[in-house]
Amino acid sequence: MADRKSIQEETKSSSSNTVEISVCDIMKNNTSKVIRKMEFEVPALIQIYSDLYTKYLHLFDDVFGTCYIAEKQFFDKLGFDKKALQDFDNYWSAFSQIANTQIEVSTDVQMTYVQTHSAWIESFDRTVHDMMDYYAKTLAQINALFEK
Repeated sequence: MADRKSIQEETKSSSSNTVEISVCDIMKNNTSKVIRKMEFEVPALIQIYSDLYTKYLHLFDDVFGTCYIAEKQFFDKLGFDKKALQDFDNYWSAFSQIANTQIEVSTDVQMTYVQTHSAWIESFDRTVHDMMDYYAKTLAQINALFEK
């Protein structure tokens, strides 16, 4: 029985020695952990996609490199009209231009999104600092009234 009592007393004394934590600390610390993790992972994610597209480029270079051999052995013997090949080139050039334009538009949208959010965060940060300054001044004035 004495053991239980000493354990309870130790628990009480150790809990009174613990550092108090606020809701703000909990939210700040955990939010910071998540954002730091995202900040850490983004460069790796970008590198993974860059490596993936490099593999695509290598694959297509190889595929179309062997295409020349097949073209010489097969298509040249069929006597394809050079005008038809030029039209085929024009079609694929138009298609690739559309794809490139869509990539540029998508990139611009993403950049605008990030810039807008960044500006919003900076504006909100200034507003919060202004509010905290006003709050601190108000508390100082209230404390001054109580001291009189």
